[in-house]
Amino acid sequence: MITTQRSSTGGGGLQSPRSPSSQPPYLSVSVTDPAKMGNGVQAYISYKVITKTNFPEYQGPEKIVIRRYTDFVWLRDRLFEKYKGIFIPPLPEKSTVEKFRFSAEFIEMRRQALDTFVNRIALHHELQQSEDLRTFLQADEQTMERARSQDTGIFKRKPSDLMQIFRDVQSKVSDVVLGKEKPVEETNPEYEKLKRYIFELEDHLAEAQKHAYRLVKRHRELGQSLADFGKAIKLLGACEGDALGTAFSELGAKSEMLSIKLQREAHHLLMNFEEPLKDYVRAVQSIKGTIAERANAFRQQVELAETIKLKEIDLNKFRLTRSEKMSEAEHEYEELKADSEEATKRFETIVRLMNEEIVRFQEQKTQDMGLAFHEFAKGQARLANGIADAWRSLLPKLEALSSS
Repeated sequence: MITTQRSSTGGGGLQSPRSPSSQPPYLSVSVTDPAKMGNGVQAYISYKVITKTNFPEYQGPEKIVIRRYTDFVWLRDRLFEKYKGIFIPPLPEKSTVEKFRFSAEFIEMRRQALDTFVNRIALHHELQQSEDLRTFLQADEQTMERARSQDTGIFKRKPSDLMQIFRDVQSKVSDVVLGKEKPVEETNPEYEKLKRYIFELEDHLAEAQKHAYRLVKRHRELGQSLADFGKAIKLLGACEGDALGTAFSELGAKSEMLSIKLQREAHHLLMNFEEPLKDYVRAVQSIKGTIAERANAFRQQVELAETIKLKEIDLNKFRLTRSEKMSEAEHEYEELKADSEEATKRFETIVRLMNEEIVRFQEQKTQDMGLAFHEFAKGQARLANGIADAWRSLLPKLEALSSS
């Protein structure tokens, strides 16, 4: 759970209380108590979403609702459609593997990721004011289901269609980097630099996450090997009735104890190191969606400008010939100008918001990655010390045994 204070609309500063004795505006959200609902292919996990706030737009100081994964998807899609230029927080993937999607570990990873998702929205000075967020945090299940069924948008497309958008943008950036063609979109050097950074960041994060996964796997495998070794050594010790048997039994017990430590550290590594890296891979993919939206906005602006030029040529012809189509053409021209002005404003808004968002993203990434790597180093130091202490405590007895 994260408690967030409302920011002023114009920036990141906190809003001043109405009076010295009043409490600053706050919004805290927690995703808790995952529970399996239904059976077979219809089964799903529900979550309790608890909201505490003094925002006047909300129904009261506390609200508890039940949500499922598709409700979180609805919220993400709605925000993506309405807040062009803002980096919408990513959601965890939906597992389709039956034996994994209802495992305790997967459910806890999903719960943690969903909690992070909704709190990032609550922290954002623009997104926290969303009417859709209020609906998500307050509506009853029937109202939420109706909202989902009426929804349309980019994420209603097939996943392959959405990924094609990302691939098209990535291909254009790659061609620019490799010098295969000149940029056909914007020619802003800073924007091209940003796109290259985002795609390179995705590659490096994915590579780091892959190796973090291998570290988790290695810890688990070593833990299992120590557990098996400990059982075998204890059985061997049971065959011996003297000091050798006692030493073997203690060695087996230490191995089993270290096995538990390794399994615990593997889980800690998964939740506090691998998952944050995976989350940032998803975050970069979400940013790529915003890049695609910016490219679309730029193209619309350019296409409308070109259409207006052609329409002006037609108008001049009609004026010279005093055509009866003149009135209709002038009306179409004014509509095109209005559409062009709106497209320009839309594009400029996306550019402005993206410039603000990348600064916020970098600051948040620095904090989150610093915490993740700190947790990694702390966990590895803790595990190394535990292993060293365990083996060290056995050395006197084993030395005495070998010298007897």
